[in-house]
Amino acid sequence: MNTTTRTLKTRLAATLVVATLAPTVALMTAGSASAQGGDEVINRGSCSGSTHWKMKAKPRDSRIEVEAEIDSNVNGQSWNWKLFHDGSVSAHGTSTTQAPSGSFSVQRKTTDAAGTDRFKFRAVNPATDEVCVARVAL
Repeated sequence: MNTTTRTLKTRLAATLVVATLAPTVALMTAGSASAQGGDEVINRGSCSGSTHWKMKAKPRDSRIEVEAEIDSNVNGQSWNWKLFHDGSVSAHGTSTTQAPSGSFSVQRKTTDAAGTDRFKFRAVNPATDEVCVARVAL
């Protein structure tokens, strides 16, 4: 086999590997980071302990509807939270995880500022010191 034939076979093999793996890598990235359905943006992640978070934003009636969910799988936990919109506190409060799933959610409608709106939801469980930080941009 000459050098030219070997080079062509190597390039063909590399192309096939990339073509085969590309859809898998794209799916792994979309599932772990964020998903977009229409105009809705959804992000998911883990907190500093075993709790998980989900945050979503979507346009609604010339505003932006933002929802954050904290799921610890433990009922009766109290969490202090703050919702930030473009770096400023938009809302804050305390919520308690409820049966049957051991979760709570916070939903707010905010103004739709010019450009990209960036939201952050920070929740702290004072009993366990677990911290959740969720982010989404629309």
